[in-house]
Amino acid sequence: MPAAAPRSGRSKRRAARARKAAAPSASRDDRSSPKPEPGPEPRPAPVTPEPSAPEPASESTPEPAPQPQPAPAPTAARPEVDELALPPLLAEWNSSGRRAPDWQTARETAFRAVRPLPAALRSLERALGHTLAEPLPALTDLPAFDTAAMDGWAVSGPGPWHLVTPMAEPRDEAAAKDATKDRGPADATADPADATADPADPTADPTGAPAATGAGAVPPPPAHPPRPQTPPAVLAGSAEPEPLADGLAVAIATGARVPVATSAVLRSERGRVSAGQLRGRNPEPGADIRPRGQECRSGTELLPAGTAVTPAVLGLAAAAGYDQLTVHPRPRVEVLVLGDELLHRGLPSGGRIRDALGPMTGPWLTMLGAEVLVTRRLGDDAEALYEAVSTSRAHLVVTTGSTAAGPADRLRPVLDRLGARLRVDGVAVRPGHPMLLAELPDGRPLVGLPGNPLAAVTGLLTLGAPLLASLAGRELLPLPAVELTEEVPGHESDTRVVPVRYPAAEPTQSPRFSTGLGGRRDGRTPRAQPVRFSGPAMLRGLAGADALALVPPGGAPLGQRVPLVELPRG
Repeated sequence: MPAAAPRSGRSKRRAARARKAAAPSASRDDRSSPKPEPGPEPRPAPVTPEPSAPEPASESTPEPAPQPQPAPAPTAARPEVDELALPPLLAEWNSSGRRAPDWQTARETAFRAVRPLPAALRSLERALGHTLAEPLPALTDLPAFDTAAMDGWAVSGPGPWHLVTPMAEPRDEAAAKDATKDRGPADATADPADATADPADPTADPTGAPAATGAGAVPPPPAHPPRPQTPPAVLAGSAEPEPLADGLAVAIATGARVPVATSAVLRSERGRVSAGQLRGRNPEPGADIRPRGQECRSGTELLPAGTAVTPAVLGLAAAAGYDQLTVHPRPRVEVLVLGDELLHRGLPSGGRIRDALGPMTGPWLTMLGAEVLVTRRLGDDAEALYEAVSTSRAHLVVTTGSTAAGPADRLRPVLDRLGARLRVDGVAVRPGHPMLLAELPDGRPLVGLPGNPLAAVTGLLTLGAPLLASLAGRELLPLPAVELTEEVPGHESDTRVVPVRYPAAEPTQSPRFSTGLGGRRDGRTPRAQPVRFSGPAMLRGLAGADALALVPPGGAPLGQRVPLVELPRG
């Protein structure tokens, strides 16, 4: 590794200075030397310095104080790290004090780390949740013909109008026969025994003779009461009606094709019919008519590539004439839960805690657009982790816990054994600092989430969400900016992630009964309210939050605008 030589040179020079030092406690942090302090220390170039030659203060000389930069551990503690026991990239990070990328850089790195999955043709019934791989042009005009927007009458010219009957539809003989069967047998074919008198009927002849049929006889009630007669109308789905001449009107239903020469549709509540005449106030020309092509013309691009296929998209595609869609499929994801300290049922006991990440990581990945294949609980078994990662057929592997370099953390050694390359090794964000993104030898990504719940969610939205968007062929959308309703302290050098309610209710507005105005005040920036119980290991605040606010280093005063990452919703 190129960085090994500079570390070796610095160790030799540090040993030489220690032998010459008067006090045994002299170290790299001893600032008693009168040498001037240079500017920021750049990353060492990949050349081997001459350890024996005297050098002025420069990038390869350890004495001058570098510019203040946050590091994962104090400088004095670095010699105590056993670098041989750590994966190469982590050892370089611990030794050189290389600055972890900021949140936005890590997010963009994850998005660029993969390419969209190959497109496939899916029927509308199987396309939900996938992403359009190409633009969606209309295959027909919408609507395809002039249609009635309301129930009423299609009228031609000014009123009053003479009401006419629309063209009759062809009679369906099979349907007529079925209707006859449903009505039951006719009287002529009834059993004569059924005509005998009912003894309980006081009007019946006790001899069982047929009822009288003279002039004073009362006719029997009909077998079926007469149905109310509705005026014939042009219905949706019927054949093209006859054109209307001036002064004529015909009843019409919503969605039906309007006759040629129709000037408007008179709503049913605005007209009245008497003696074949329709009267009512003359409607404006074109009133309640949806003209052909009002929504779009054939060939118009309805949606761009990269659009998530929602139920509304399916409906639009069907209306525009599609039976299938070309989509990028939902990325397949496998979740591996690590840690022997985790219990998967019952109450915490014996120093062990309940696993909170396993139950929530998979569902959140699903809300982000993934197809979660399985959630496996592996404990701290390095061999089981190696086998699970090396044999996984998912497009993305997500692990929870074990991202640090503790004695029980197995993820980094396993990644080193697999020959994986770390694309993101820690992020300057709190909580969530030890998150990682690795590229497996076959090119598939692996996201390592920290073990604390809020830190894990931070990692999921920092690295997991951009990866899934890129695999699905979607864009990485810019983040909205919001004002905080109170002052929020920050980390001295890293971005702080704070769960918030968004949008925040106004002082006179109950947060439970929102007006739906999105927390906006006269068109100004929406506001977000930080929640309580938002520590790295807490879930109570996160469960009541809508989003995560990204507070810059040093904190944010009341009213400051900060970026916002909304939590995924189903």
